[in-house]
Amino acid sequence: MKKDIHPENYRLVVFKDMTNDYAFVCHSCAPSTEDIEWEDGNTYPLVKLDISHKSHPFFTGKAQFVDTAGRIDKFKNRYARHIKK
Repeated sequence: MKKDIHPENYRLVVFKDMTNDYAFVCHSCAPSTEDIEWEDGNTYPLVKLDISHKSHPFFTGKAQFVDTAGRIDKFKNRYARHIKK
């Protein structure tokens, strides 16, 4: 392996899918401000994901509705006056 090509902060990180609470540990240099205690008793940096292979329709084979920030409600409220009832 070549020397001095990897970042200094390359470490184990917990990635957590917030739509279904699936979490996994892998090496990464992703920035994180939170920590989590993992099953092995060690504390690792936590990176929250909106979608992972456990919730993405391509990998699951089924469409799954994900509304992470109330975007649908915001859209409906904004354009409610244009909808004819």
